[in-house]
Amino acid sequence: MPKAKGETMTAQAYGRIRFDILSGAFKPDEKIKISDLVASLGFSLGAVREALSRLSSEGLVINETNKGFRVAPITEDDLTDLTNTRVLIETECLKKAIEKGDLKWETGIVSTLFELSRIPIYAEGSEPRLNPDWVETHTRFHEALVAACDSPWLMRIRESLFAQSERYRSATASVSRHHRDLEQEHKAIADAAIARDTKAAVEAMTAHLTNTRRILLDAHLAIPRDTEKAAS
Repeated sequence: MPKAKGETMTAQAYGRIRFDILSGAFKPDEKIKISDLVASLGFSLGAVREALSRLSSEGLVINETNKGFRVAPITEDDLTDLTNTRVLIETECLKKAIEKGDLKWETGIVSTLFELSRIPIYAEGSEPRLNPDWVETHTRFHEALVAACDSPWLMRIRESLFAQSERYRSATASVSRHHRDLEQEHKAIADAAIARDTKAAVEAMTAHLTNTRRILLDAHLAIPRDTEKAAS
């Protein structure tokens, strides 16, 4: 990885660590050793610290006094609140996109949906883990769906909520394989959006977003119920 100076180096470190958190390479509540990151990423100590500070402000990392950094935990209460809030924001962005979208918007949806369908969801290996290429394309697909939304503030809020949701998606990788058809879920949203069927698009998006919560809780994965206790 080529090295850069100043903010560019920090931005690169930020992007790499952020992606590793969202893709599940770093597990929820895992302690982050700055020295290990410096050695593995090849960035300066200052760049890595600044990157972690930025991630802390986004709620992806926790900075504990005299203890250092760790990945933010996932909890049932947070998952429920996050899902409900994301449904409100994501569907509002989708409705505006359907209203304002043109042929270029439709083409973006179709092309990223096709690309997503051609990439394996899971990486090779015995442990179910999301394929980083699929994660990146999945992000672009959801961005394409709302690309025509004309509200910058809604889009900023949506981006933050999407990032937090991806951590939970990674956490369900071991059980989602047999419990959902992501390709069909994505197609249902895309088809309704392109058909300008707002009601069907919103319903499909809502079902898609709530599936992660349902799967995680139905599988009885060990996540704490109380957010404050989990963060202590």
